[in-house]
Amino acid sequence: MAAAGLFLALGLAACGSPRPAATDTTGGVKKAAAAPAVPKPAAAPDGLPGMPPLLEPDDVYAADRPNQLSPVVRNFPSRVYVPNTNSNTVSVIDPATYKVIETIPVGIQPQHVVPSWDMKTLWVNNNRGHTLTPIDPATGVAGKPVEVHDPYNLYFTPNGKYAVVMASLDRELVFRDPHTMDRKKTVPVSCYGVNHADFSADGRYFVVSCEFSGELLKVDTEKMEVIGQQKLPFEGAMPQDVKISPDGKTFYIADMMAHGMWVLDGEKFTTPKLLPTGKGCHGLYVSRDSREMYVSNRGEGTISVFDFTRNELTKKWPLPDGGSPDMGGVSADGKVLWLSGRYDSEVYAIDTTTGKQLARVPVGSGPHGLAVYPQPGRYSLGHTGIFR
Repeated sequence: MAAAGLFLALGLAACGSPRPAATDTTGGVKKAAAAPAVPKPAAAPDGLPGMPPLLEPDDVYAADRPNQLSPVVRNFPSRVYVPNTNSNTVSVIDPATYKVIETIPVGIQPQHVVPSWDMKTLWVNNNRGHTLTPIDPATGVAGKPVEVHDPYNLYFTPNGKYAVVMASLDRELVFRDPHTMDRKKTVPVSCYGVNHADFSADGRYFVVSCEFSGELLKVDTEKMEVIGQQKLPFEGAMPQDVKISPDGKTFYIADMMAHGMWVLDGEKFTTPKLLPTGKGCHGLYVSRDSREMYVSNRGEGTISVFDFTRNELTKKWPLPDGGSPDMGGVSADGKVLWLSGRYDSEVYAIDTTTGKQLARVPVGSGPHGLAVYPQPGRYSLGHTGIFR
């Protein structure tokens, strides 16, 4: 036996192998058959720990299809909750009748009505009252206000771990417990007027608009740190709503002074390009089929329609009697776009197929970030309703 073969046989004996090595007809040791190659499992998406995975990897809004209501919200009555910043109230509209059925007193200067991450509570952001008023969407009853300083807007991390308060005048992002609203970490920022945001497809970061200094921030969700900042290339820029594309590759940022949307590569965070839409571009709302986005142009009383696949604006719907379309949301069935009329004490209901105005509903003074509820989706990222 060759020296190598003898060494192998002795090694096997030392290991206590009960089976002798097989030999071939020439007296040599048979070589063991090579084990079949095992394919490596696909790498798991490097997403934010604890975040529910996307239903479809190429569509962050796949859970938002018409009337796909989760068991949590399925039995909630359909309502439109309108915060009136000057009246310090919330008007509650029955969308079936286009009538205000209740007016709820809240704190000073309510800005947005925000669904909680678990979708069980609506939080009214009383900006100058420094409180959040909880509303039970099952009953429409308001609870005891919670003290939170400068809550201009409110978001939730995709894993539900934190609420993120956009403290606009305090120049802070405040990470809080999503249920008690206890402060967990305060992140001071050097820009002015943090107000709107949206999260990347993997939840690892979010982009924030700073309306008073015309800047954008990129924030690491898990580390709770600002990792990018840039000034928009437009004198007097005033960025507003932020929305990510269905494929997760592009962020759109409405700008009411540049009169269009900034188109941003979130990963590279390079200088964005401006896509003009209309005077006072303000709110961004994705259709239930993820094909289009409705853009409210507050300064001219119109709604532009952007086609994601064609990457262009395809329609513009004027409100027949003018108006100031601001913030809002799409109905659960996807057929109606609801927008507040910021300077006209009214709310608009618009057919999402034809652009026809279905109703103008009188409400309190200064209606702003209204929430249409309940909505399809598994969890809420905040604002007036960003669901995944």
